[in-house]
Amino acid sequence: MKIKKLALCCLLCIIGNSYVHAQADRKHIRKGNKEFHAEQYVQAEVSYRKAISQNPRNAQAIYNLGNTLLAHQKDSAAIVQFENAGKLETNKIRKSKSYHNIGIICQKRQMYAEAIEAYKESLRNNPSDNETRYNLALCQRLLKNQPPKNNQQNQNKKNRDKDKQNNNNKQDKDKQDKSKKDSPNNQSMSKSNAEQLLNAAMQQEENTQQRLKKAMQQPKSKQLQKNW
Repeated sequence: MKIKKLALCCLLCIIGNSYVHAQADRKHIRKGNKEFHAEQYVQAEVSYRKAISQNPRNAQAIYNLGNTLLAHQKDSAAIVQFENAGKLETNKIRKSKSYHNIGIICQKRQMYAEAIEAYKESLRNNPSDNETRYNLALCQRLLKNQPPKNNQQNQNKKNRDKDKQNNNNKQDKDKQDKSKKDSPNNQSMSKSNAEQLLNAAMQQEENTQQRLKKAMQQPKSKQLQKNW
């Protein structure tokens, strides 16, 4: 009899604790929702994380946290939360929303292959979602028109190699020009030019001295007579 009472007490305690935790996480979710709609995203994130700490399998809190992170522009972190919510959620409509949001993020980042898979998973859970169907068709078309990654990498490499070759050619030309300037012929020409300039200067100086000497030997001119 005592054992039955003890077992009953333990069961009631477990149920009571579960109820308390359930009440606590729902309270944090409601608070987070109010903060989210008021665009208080930092506070909303805190509230949703508190709800998750009370119940780590609460798909609603996880999904809402993903939306809050998305509002923060934390796309990668938001994808993780939407993936977790999608795995835990049992309601197909809500599950489809998680994968739809993943598709939106991937599409925005031009990750079309990943977006296509996310949209397909969303449609598996909610085939009547026309918006997701449209986004899927759009991403399929964009992926088809997107150049293959390897081709783009090869083209980038070719462009880098071409720039490098042009730079090497310019350096070689600069070296050749410098070598021509430093060659013995150029040095001789420079020396010859200097000698010519020096001789011309000396000749000019000599001519000047001759003119001065001649001027000193001439008789002094008469003074002008005054007018009457």
